[in-house]
Amino acid sequence: MSEPAPSLCDVEAVQGTFDELGRHLADVTFCVVDLETTGGSAAKGSKITEVGAVKVRGGEVLGEFQSLVNPDEVIPAYITVLTGITNQMVIDAPRIAEVLPSFLEFARGTVLVAHNAPFDVGFLKHFSSALAIPWPGFETLDTATLARRVLTREEVPNCKLSTLAAAFSASTTPNHRALSDARATVDVMHALFERLGPLGVTTLEEVSTYTAKVKPEQRRKRHLADHMPEAPGVYLFRDAADDILYVGTSRNLRTRTRSYFTKAETRTRMGEMVMLAQRIEGIVCATPLEAQVRELRLIGKHRPPYNRRSKFPDRLSWLKLTREPWPRLSIVRAILDDDADYIGPFRNRAAAESALTALHDSFRIRQCTPRLAAKSRSSPCALAEMGHCLSPCDGSADPGEYAAEVERVRLAMTGDPADLVAAIRSRMLDLARTERFEDAAVWRDRLTAFLRAVVRTQQLRELTSIEEIVAAGPHPQGWEVHVIRHGRLAGAGILPHGVHPAGWTDALLATAETVVVGHGPAPAATVEETETVRRWLDSPGLRMVRGAWQTPRESAARHLTPFEQASASWQELQQPG
Repeated sequence: MSEPAPSLCDVEAVQGTFDELGRHLADVTFCVVDLETTGGSAAKGSKITEVGAVKVRGGEVLGEFQSLVNPDEVIPAYITVLTGITNQMVIDAPRIAEVLPSFLEFARGTVLVAHNAPFDVGFLKHFSSALAIPWPGFETLDTATLARRVLTREEVPNCKLSTLAAAFSASTTPNHRALSDARATVDVMHALFERLGPLGVTTLEEVSTYTAKVKPEQRRKRHLADHMPEAPGVYLFRDAADDILYVGTSRNLRTRTRSYFTKAETRTRMGEMVMLAQRIEGIVCATPLEAQVRELRLIGKHRPPYNRRSKFPDRLSWLKLTREPWPRLSIVRAILDDDADYIGPFRNRAAAESALTALHDSFRIRQCTPRLAAKSRSSPCALAEMGHCLSPCDGSADPGEYAAEVERVRLAMTGDPADLVAAIRSRMLDLARTERFEDAAVWRDRLTAFLRAVVRTQQLRELTSIEEIVAAGPHPQGWEVHVIRHGRLAGAGILPHGVHPAGWTDALLATAETVVVGHGPAPAATVEETETVRRWLDSPGLRMVRGAWQTPRESAARHLTPFEQASASWQELQQPG
């Protein structure tokens, strides 16, 4: 439940992140590091004998770090032959407990680079842990991995540091001494960056995700994203006929759309889509939530061929309790304005059928599909003969008794299904006592499917029943404010720091969309839009500006968690091994 707050001016904004900003390589400070060790595995007892590092930014060397390290053990002879580091050289050197804090301070705030980074960074992290020194959580870049992605076998026979240094005419020849190898790695790194520049790979994020698997033709289309702004919004890929191929959303339109031409795209369909694209359209949105909602609406409206999710918001399964002289349950694909009771939507028809079975086996309402008159004289079905149906078909059912049974079903669907839960739990326990565990699991899954639908419907109605809510969440520039009417996003904007919220909010409300209410659990928007808005309302740091919403105490949600946990545990037990 979100509580009203008197003011937006007394809460500190959340700092933004670099997740999608795209840092240009010239602006990033790199710390290129190399280690010499007594062996290949810190976990198996190998020690560090030397640390060398070079700090660079924009091609300029900012500083160097070098120190021998006393490993407190004899250096193997073959290591001495390889590196030239002898026992005599390290006898007076500091221990790693002294060297490591100094190196971490030198490297703080940089991106760690190494040739075969898992080796060097693995040693550093191992001894940080062993010495209880907090690891700063560096981003890392591996020049060996990058070289394998950039270079071909025709250019270099392998991606060893010595091979690459020679191929790129590095100013320093690597010689298995830490500082020399770090200097050589700096030259290799810059040479690889120069190779990537003409391909349009100019940011750290693009370098980190670069792969040669992206076709050259795909890279050449990168100019399609040049006009995109660094702002949140929705992007649309269009073909030669200007038809929409794909709709997506991002907090940074420029970074995201450029990634389609540089990143490894494991989805074959996306590579195919990019090759067909002739234009990218960007729609800037005030907030990420507005972008998410616009994306859903555009996908639902245009149904682009390369979008898989959210294309058919009308293809949902609902469970309906009809309004007729002798009501019954039915699985339907649409909600009508017929005063019937609905729960859902279900993830698929199978889940809807499981929930239907749970109700049919717990209540004695009819399961036949014909519409029955108030007075019917048909032959009774087998269920009626077995006592599983009150038998309105043959005219023997008491209208009052049948209406009471229908009300029990309606309460389970729209209120607190405690009686149904208790009945099915009792049945599950009886089955378990006779060691019919799989049958008990079937009933558990039926009840879980039913409860999920009830909870989903109740959560939708909690929000869609409210005429208007104005809520605000922290934003680096102030507050992102949304107007929500009957579960539909009607307005969005950024309230800057220092601006009084009252007048600004009035202006936002005046320009917000007028929402026409329909019928059903989500009367003014798609279910997915309302649930997206609801998730945002549950986000940390939210403040209610006008209006409020809350979850009723007596709802189905309190029953669902134990059954979901039991289902998850059972599925885990079924896993092989």
